[in-house]
Amino acid sequence: MNVQIEESWKQVLAPEFEKDYFVRLTDFVRQEYRATTIYPPGRLIFNAFNLCPFDKVKVVIIGQDPYHGPGQAHGLCFSVNDGVAFPPSLQNIFKEIHDDLGTPIPASGNLTRWAEQGVLLLNATLTVRAHQAGSHQNKGWEEFTDAAIRALAEHREHLVFILWGSYAQKKGAFIDRNKHLVLTSVHPSPLSAYHGFFGNKHFSRTNEYLIQHGETPIQW
Repeated sequence: MNVQIEESWKQVLAPEFEKDYFVRLTDFVRQEYRATTIYPPGRLIFNAFNLCPFDKVKVVIIGQDPYHGPGQAHGLCFSVNDGVAFPPSLQNIFKEIHDDLGTPIPASGNLTRWAEQGVLLLNATLTVRAHQAGSHQNKGWEEFTDAAIRALAEHREHLVFILWGSYAQKKGAFIDRNKHLVLTSVHPSPLSAYHGFFGNKHFSRTNEYLIQHGETPIQW
């Protein structure tokens, strides 16, 4: 299958594109885009991969579903387009960065700047119906994104995997903690942020680890 995805990822994930689940997933997603409003726009489904080639990844942040409101999702977990109001979880992420590193809260919630520095902002499910959270779960995306995480965990060293909430922690359970730094806490959602997200210092801890292993820290 001819999947429009960045070349290094295309090579790494090539076996997935031939599997039955991916063929079924592709058929399902195409039909959905034809039938109703789906986010993100089709050309941005693989945005996380396209902005962050396989060999450039330093940090992986795992989300669950794209945002399902108009104009929000653009293929990067937790990120919204320029000019879009910050969703509550993103507000809390920026608050923690400010408290952890002292950096000012940015004017835009567009995290492309992180992706271009080597932060893979990967949702477990890459598409969603408008206003229907979880509507594309269990259709095959999770198997595909598991394969991407597994490729990084097995073929790269000294990456930082940031797993917020039980869903992300289950998804990253197999990652070798001796080979990579795995940071876990509750989710930044307002429902849980005060129970261990605030004060987790994941952003400074990530940068300390990257520096230890000869990498440039992320400008959060």
